[in-house]
Amino acid sequence: MTLDQARQRAERNFKREARVQDGRNAMIEYEAQAVATRKKTAHLKALRLAKEAEAQAQTDEPPAKQTKRRTARRDKQQAL
Repeated sequence: MTLDQARQRAERNFKREARVQDGRNAMIEYEAQAVATRKKTAHLKALRLAKEAEAQAQTDEPPAKQTKRRTARRDKQQAL
């Protein structure tokens, strides 16, 4: 094996290791973002539930139920 071939092989190995390390770093960053998103979502949900509970305590009425919306096509068929 010549010096040039050995250098090329070493460069290929170095580049391969760099790609592997970049992949690891990307996964670590992705997982950190996912954890942060879940934490933020849980915090916002807790705030929303507290706000709804406070509103419920102020009024004795139950919260309004969401109703399904009818489509325009369905309304037209009933009108005929």
